[in-house]
Amino acid sequence: MTPIEEIYSLYLKFPRIITDSRKVIPDSLFFAIKGDHFDGNKFAAEALDNGAAYAVVDDASVITGKRFILVPDALPALQQLAVIHRGHVNAGIIGITGSNGKTTTKEMIGRVLASTFKTVMTHGNLNNHIGVPLSVLSVKEDTSFAVIEMGANHPGEIAGLCRLAQPDFGIITNIGKAHLEGFGSFEGVAKAKSELYDFIRQHDGLVFINLDNQLLLQLSEGLKLSSYGSGENAGCKGVITEKRPFLAVAWSAGQLNGFIRTRLYGDYNFENVMAAVSVGLYFGVPPEQIEKAICSYIPDNNRSQLIRTDRNVLVLDAYNANPSSMKAALSSFYEMDAPAKMIILGDMMELGENGIEEHINIIALTRKLSFENVIVIGELFSRAAKGGEEICLTGIREAQEWFRDHPVHDMTILLKGSRIMQLEKLSNLL
Repeated sequence: MTPIEEIYSLYLKFPRIITDSRKVIPDSLFFAIKGDHFDGNKFAAEALDNGAAYAVVDDASVITGKRFILVPDALPALQQLAVIHRGHVNAGIIGITGSNGKTTTKEMIGRVLASTFKTVMTHGNLNNHIGVPLSVLSVKEDTSFAVIEMGANHPGEIAGLCRLAQPDFGIITNIGKAHLEGFGSFEGVAKAKSELYDFIRQHDGLVFINLDNQLLLQLSEGLKLSSYGSGENAGCKGVITEKRPFLAVAWSAGQLNGFIRTRLYGDYNFENVMAAVSVGLYFGVPPEQIEKAICSYIPDNNRSQLIRTDRNVLVLDAYNANPSSMKAALSSFYEMDAPAKMIILGDMMELGENGIEEHINIIALTRKLSFENVIVIGELFSRAAKGGEEICLTGIREAQEWFRDHPVHDMTILLKGSRIMQLEKLSNLL
């Protein structure tokens, strides 16, 4: 077995880490990570053939030459490598978690800091026990900041990710009813997300906090704070000036002030924008650079996208969904000025025994807001809407067939559901 210190010495010579043999970069280190449906050891030789310098494996039977490095388990080896590397770099690390808005907030903060400093951030939404160490290992000696997203669906995961990344600063975007199946309750979600605050508190760091969120204020007791929000007491105060079609925000902080016209749909993105402004100001990014960075951010990957087709206007927010984000999306869509609206909702996953109740609550909200054209997709929403006027479809295939048979024109349409529902597949039919 090769000691982790020797692997770190190799990493300093070949400082690019790969876990997918199909995406090998020449002179990189390939880690043979195992998953539920794959075993990276089987692709180690292919990775070397594709240009990797070495392959770190935990199955001795695949070793056929000197460029294989055997470890007890490749994943812990990757994580240990990240911990060692964290101790050798001086970048300020900002950890971001929350029930909603993590990726959007991370993207804007990363762009704001990168306008002035050498900055790295989590690629896409690689925010788990594999993605976080990969993000840490992307930090170089000349990196000033690393913005690292941290996701979790069980207690203790955020604490574990903090031990890997060792953040100096933290942001919890919000706490809502997400992953209830893994956390057990809303209180479980709050306790798990606050593991980031716990780490920052223990290491004398600082958190950026939305003063409008009373729960976050309670959880942040004893921490050093830099605040943002809509109230007078916020260190960085903002107000929404426009919502249609995109969000616009005016902000002020001491003698500084500015205006940002974003490419983001939905007033629920206000807190994400303010977080990015607050972080930029704290680290001395010029206001004009902050505004330019946020204004240039265009959401993708089915997150709060406003899409104009040749037939309709789509609000595509189908990357993920939980009761909190669903309510926020419906409320924003209700306020949107459009002559004819349609709602397409897909099931919300990982809610455990609360699943049906939460879906019933969402159906009740759509009725309270008097939405007339409501289509629900999935078993949970279909059960929740039983007996109502909503159109109920079992899954994405039935939905595709329904829209082929019932073309929709001249409508503004919200698509919101969990990732597994694949609502984006309806876009080409709308």
